[in-house]
Order: sequence, then C-alpha cells, then structure tokens
Amino acid sequence: MSIITNINKVFDHRIRLGIMSILMVNEYADFNMLKELLGATDGNLASHTKALEKAEYIKVEKQFIGRKPNTRYSTTKLGAAEFKKHIDALEKLISKK
Repeated sequence: MSIITNINKVFDHRIRLGIMSILMVNEYADFNMLKELLGATDGNLASHTKALEKAEYIKVEKQFIGRKPNTRYSTTKLGAAEFKKHIDALEKLISKK
C-alpha cells in the first residue's frame, strides 16, 4: 500500500479543506460564515460546496430566516469519515522519515 493511498483528491483544494475543517468542529455553518472565515468569493465558495455536495461529503439545507434565504451546510457521516482518513493519511505522510 502506498503512503498516499488515503489522501483524497476531493480535499486537494484549500477552500474544500477549509470548508471541511470548519464543518468538522461545528454542527453546521451557513454560506456567509464560510465565506467570511475562508475569505472566498461567492462563486468560488459555491463551486467548492457543490463539489463536496456531489461527493456526498456535505449536506445542504436551504431555509428562510424571516424573508431572507439562508443556506447552511453540515458534514455527512461519509464526509466526516473520509475527511478523518484524509487527515490521518497526511499526518502519516508528514511523520514518515
């Protein structure tokens, strides 16, 4: 088995890595929170959340708060497990001597 076997291509981009990191330590995060924390543009954040949703790593909930639309995200069980495997693989790679 290769030392990079569990490194997941879906998490290659820093924005996706950031989204997952935020969602792993929070029950959920809305679009504006992610945008502010990551310093991403609307379009950039939307494309990366879509990629994570397509991989079934995050769940998207659309709702209204008063009259304002609100989109919030949370990790799926699959997403949390795959992200943990990815982080574990990175840690093993870094500690390899």
